[in-house]
Amino acid sequence: MTEIDAKIDALVPAWLHLPDIAEMLDVEVTRVRQLVKEGQLIAVRRGENRTLQVPAAFIDGDKVVKGLAGTLTLLRDDGYNDEEMLDWLFTPDPTLPGTPAQALSENRGTEVKRRAQALAV
Repeated sequence: MTEIDAKIDALVPAWLHLPDIAEMLDVEVTRVRQLVKEGQLIAVRRGENRTLQVPAAFIDGDKVVKGLAGTLTLLRDDGYNDEEMLDWLFTPDPTLPGTPAQALSENRGTEVKRRAQALAV
């Protein structure tokens, strides 16, 4: 759980508070906190109340976007911190096209993971 800088904040189009995610996933807020703790979601403190928030792009209806957890694991293994992962996930990549986060939400996770693995080389 990181403090976010203005550049990253501007890259992410929309954010969700943990209670909203819990409602969408039909789980307790403690379960959402566990997902963050386990590294399946990234939450950062933002806004004037510095509340924990997760990029809305990481939630697809009533579930976490398919392939997100594996991508986050690959990036962590490459030494990325939360802020660097958000930067990578939300920076447009003309070869995808779009952002890696957008590609994940469009079920193009294999290509995103391939790029994440290539970062380590």
